[in-house]
Amino acid sequence: MEDQKANAKMVTKTMFRLLPAQVLLCATGAVNGIVSSFFASNYVSIEAMSAVGIYSPIGMLITSLSTILVGGSAILCGKYMGQNEQQKMQNIFSLNLAASLMTALAFIAFFLVIGVFDLSGFLVSDPAVRPYFNAYVLGQAIGVIPLMLGSAFAAFLSIENKGRRTMTASLVYIVVNILLNFLFVKVLQMKAFGLALASSLGLWVYLAVQGQVFLSGRSHFRISFGEMVWNELKEIIRIGTPGAASNVYQTARGLIVNYLLGAFVGSVGISAFASANYLLGLFWAIPGGMLSVSRLLISVSVGEEDRQTLTDVMRVMFRRFIPLMCCIIAAIILCAVPLTHIFYPDPSAPVFGMTVWGFRILPLCMPLSIIMMHFTCYGQASGKNVLVHLLALLDGVVCVAGFTALLIRWLGINSAYVANVLNGIVTTAVIVGYSWIQNRKLPKNMEELMVIPEDFGAAADERMDLTVRSVEEVVCIAEQVQNFCLDRGVSRRGAYMAGLFLEEMAGNVVEHGFTKDDKKHTVDIRVVHKNEDVILRIKDDCVPFDPGERQKMAESDDIMKNIGIRMVFRMAKDVQYQNILGLNVLTIRIADQAQEKKQAC
Repeated sequence: MEDQKANAKMVTKTMFRLLPAQVLLCATGAVNGIVSSFFASNYVSIEAMSAVGIYSPIGMLITSLSTILVGGSAILCGKYMGQNEQQKMQNIFSLNLAASLMTALAFIAFFLVIGVFDLSGFLVSDPAVRPYFNAYVLGQAIGVIPLMLGSAFAAFLSIENKGRRTMTASLVYIVVNILLNFLFVKVLQMKAFGLALASSLGLWVYLAVQGQVFLSGRSHFRISFGEMVWNELKEIIRIGTPGAASNVYQTARGLIVNYLLGAFVGSVGISAFASANYLLGLFWAIPGGMLSVSRLLISVSVGEEDRQTLTDVMRVMFRRFIPLMCCIIAAIILCAVPLTHIFYPDPSAPVFGMTVWGFRILPLCMPLSIIMMHFTCYGQASGKNVLVHLLALLDGVVCVAGFTALLIRWLGINSAYVANVLNGIVTTAVIVGYSWIQNRKLPKNMEELMVIPEDFGAAADERMDLTVRSVEEVVCIAEQVQNFCLDRGVSRRGAYMAGLFLEEMAGNVVEHGFTKDDKKHTVDIRVVHKNEDVILRIKDDCVPFDPGERQKMAESDDIMKNIGIRMVFRMAKDVQYQNILGLNVLTIRIADQAQEKKQAC
């Protein structure tokens, strides 16, 4: 029990360490919407604000396609990291960039055609809004490439534990976007085109700050378009589509809701709904960042078949993420009126009251959405496609558009707000119902709620999970590992090697890694006896340290140095090191020679 708590603590610590960078990344797009809405409503016109709102579903479609590529690539890379398939990870990186670039070019062509030749009538019914919309999409065309590539770069920088670069790029983008909006819209009065151009140029700066890492050679990932295996693109799309399907459905949902609001409330309703959504997008960055962090850990855990870490991620979501989000929601609701003043200074205007109710009702769906997004991500990684597609369909279009259509005659614009909350209730009920059907009983614990297969990972009697906190514990735990191996029928030599290797490598972490800073550290150890091999996995949150590099250096050094590391690399069947999300992960495989002899006979 103590070892499980230590593992959960390490998972929690890792998730919250990665969270700020991911939240800031997700907030980048939201800031674009907020800044555009502010300048549109204050310095252009309500028609310009409507144009921004009408463009929103199209922006969601671009985000959806980017999410397919980024989500599928991140999950697939996570699995390959868990399996230590380095070449395949490089291929996924190049494929992602190539597919993102081609998708961006297709959207640029589409925007140029409808904007230059005034072919946006199928999207804009109000003739007064149409010129603003045409100019707005032309400005947006300039930023599609950095939007797509920037999302890809951010995902791979997170995998390499270089989230600070993404944070820097996001902060630079926010500053540049605000300054350019002030210049283009307020000073030069470029109206809707200036709104879009400012964010587009800001995205190019954002991409340049991130891209410097990959172009300078300081990244583990290398761009290599000539050696790509295109068949893997199908797998990226297959894995990424279910999770991104929700965004695709949300594009349809946005078009339907905009139509209903225009028909029953008018353009003022579209403006109010867009304003509330864009500012809340800044707060939606928090659940989005939570999901990004969890997705990385979930995919790696699935690749390693690590049942304990997989369930720990979900426990952090329920016990830490959701309570944190509830506190933020309470603050949003209390500040509904001041938040509305950002866009509409006149409280007597109809749009003001409509927007206030958006800030009071819409945030209530966020905690339930966090649950839905996490289970969608887990379903993607584990192949539960029926659940993923069902949640995507319900969340994306059926519930929100359906409830809005049913309630709009009585509630007006509030129907769109209430529909989002009802949507969260329905999707949460579906998750529980799915577990009930699969298990044929109500779930009583996290594993049952997640419907983790019994054959996932090593069985309870095939593995041992331990935690080291001090030098004194190392020898004791090494003895426990040796006894575990003997009880499993491993030869005395194999059991002795397992205990010895663990004592050497875990002791090295405690002796050197624990003393590099003033933080408290633990070493998470998993021992698995499966398929006639003993597998030791040693994971710690100390400074990065690759024993393989140290072993190579020792080959030409004093033979009396690093004896323990040399011994492990010479006697083990295989030794692999990775730094995953800022965690050192060392995997040592020991062949049970006694079992090999039996098989030979």
